[in-house]
Amino acid sequence: MFKQLLSLGAALALAAAHAQPAAWPAAKPITIIVPFSAGGNVDTTARLIGQKLSERLKQAVVIDNVAGAGGVVGVTKAVNAAPDGYTLVMAFDGPIGITRLVSPGAVRYDAAKDLVPVGLTTTAPLVLMARPGLPANSLQDVIRLAKADPGRMSYATTGVGTVLHLAMEMIKERGNFYAVHVPYRGGTQVVTDVVGNQVDLAMLVSLTATPHVLSGRVKGLVVTGDKRLPSLPNVPALGELPGFKGLDLVSWTGLFAPARTPPAVVERLNHELDEVLKMEDVRNKLAEGGALVGGGSTAAFSAFLQRENAKYERIVKAANIKE
Repeated sequence: MFKQLLSLGAALALAAAHAQPAAWPAAKPITIIVPFSAGGNVDTTARLIGQKLSERLKQAVVIDNVAGAGGVVGVTKAVNAAPDGYTLVMAFDGPIGITRLVSPGAVRYDAAKDLVPVGLTTTAPLVLMARPGLPANSLQDVIRLAKADPGRMSYATTGVGTVLHLAMEMIKERGNFYAVHVPYRGGTQVVTDVVGNQVDLAMLVSLTATPHVLSGRVKGLVVTGDKRLPSLPNVPALGELPGFKGLDLVSWTGLFAPARTPPAVVERLNHELDEVLKMEDVRNKLAEGGALVGGGSTAAFSAFLQRENAKYERIVKAANIKE
């Protein structure tokens, strides 16, 4: 194994010195673990990027769907994989930064120590939606209703301790109002019940929320962050609203390798990923549902993770979120 790592590191270091990188050493296929079942947004992103990486590296890339425990099972498999550049994981906010805070007994790894950030692939703002029959067309309206009748307002997310849950608790804290959290197992049922006026509000990732807002089936109230989404130009950004400037929380996906993967391997993977994310067809595909394309250096991704983790810790502590 040690000789293999030396050979792979040497090959990639040599490749970096040339304008045209050499093919990835074809000892075996590269596996990208997706900690979800097939068909979801994370899986779709991984398959798109995996295909392009395969073309650039001239090396087979396969997707391994390892669902369970909100992504923890798949990330655990990546943590325990050989650090040889042939196993990666397309991870996201939950199992990397949030779950350890909400359910510490469920996570047996330390993502900051047991994984190496390769690159940020996507970010996606979150959208607060209202049921069609709710007499509210803005976040300010929601706050007035919630304060006028405390305990009556409800909001749905896809689960306790998700980034969606944290985002709504962040808004509640800043707006100084109360709403009952109704956790669901998936976004499909959340949409069904908001459309059917069974729950007042829902916080969903923009990729899921956008088509339903555009169709008029639900009301789009606000997008997290300081900028409006091009796909939802009529929905205000949270940063536009008085008293909410500076609140910014997104869903994200990123590529990671097991700790102790040789630096030359990580840097080569980061370079190739960054080039993939610059491709027009990739950018267009990712943007179709409202995702914002990532990219950048490993250092930039590490800094991003530190900022997001600091937000998670503050929100979880302030709202006393536990599962």
